[in-house]
Amino acid sequence: MKRSPSTRNRADAWGAEASNGKVGMAKQSLTVGLVQHACGENLDENLERSLAGIREAAAQGARLVLLQELHRSRYFCQQEDPAVFDLAEAIPGPSTERLSATARELGVVIVGSLFERRAPGLYHNTAVVLDSDGRLAGRYRKMHIPDDPGYYEKFYFTPGDLGFTPIDTSVGRLGVLVCWDQWFPEAARLMAMAGAELLLYPTAIGWADEDDADEQDRQRDAWITIQRSHAVANGLPVLACNRIGFEPDPAAPDQGALFWGSSFVAGPQGELLAEAPTDRDCVLCVEIPTGRSEEVRRMWPYLRDRRIDHYGDLLRLFRD
Repeated sequence: MKRSPSTRNRADAWGAEASNGKVGMAKQSLTVGLVQHACGENLDENLERSLAGIREAAAQGARLVLLQELHRSRYFCQQEDPAVFDLAEAIPGPSTERLSATARELGVVIVGSLFERRAPGLYHNTAVVLDSDGRLAGRYRKMHIPDDPGYYEKFYFTPGDLGFTPIDTSVGRLGVLVCWDQWFPEAARLMAMAGAELLLYPTAIGWADEDDADEQDRQRDAWITIQRSHAVANGLPVLACNRIGFEPDPAAPDQGALFWGSSFVAGPQGELLAEAPTDRDCVLCVEIPTGRSEEVRRMWPYLRDRRIDHYGDLLRLFRD
């Protein structure tokens, strides 16, 4: 197998040639912000914490801000409780109005995550995208819905029906996915095939009480690795925003989930550009090289070499 020149050498050469006007690719970048925080019982306080983080990110130059999954409340899916449906709201609705006003005031694109009440008895786990003029640019309804101990989401959320469709904004075409979607390479690939320029994952994931230190490390490392692999396989930057803190199980307050934070941004070769701590509120801001996706895809042309004529079995659940 022929080895390519090192990424550093090729990137440096491209940068020098671009500055001399010898190549057509313009160097592009975008400053993004991720707002990682703990959530308590008070919905208004949680939303205000998210809005304060957006303001801090904008003050640091962010033009795109990603919030964590279901940032308006605690993660309520540890138990199945019909009363929890009262937390859901319409889209557009009160939370999108606040996010819209903030996006318009600050001139930033905001990706939020809400419990959507679509109709009586019909609810979704929905990401909303507010453009820099405050317009609701689009929404993504979570497609993969887990049903595991501590993550009883199938009780609350109907699987999404909007498909894997990127959302156009003033900062680019965003491939927004949600939490459990992050484990499925098919979702990232379909967003990339539809022209997404960034992959964004609002998420809520943590450790259970019975997980020892080694198991905790394995889980967190797997979570980071799978999402970095989406960056590599698709030549796109990836943003993942997670919450922190212990949230008690409503049925057993001495037990619950310890969310591991670790929000991060990876470049189009999976390189870690920034990572938040596991245990502290954090507004993570970083400049990402959006223009490098074209260069990376020229070096590693996975889309060119896909053998779609032999992928028919991917439409089967399993090959027995």
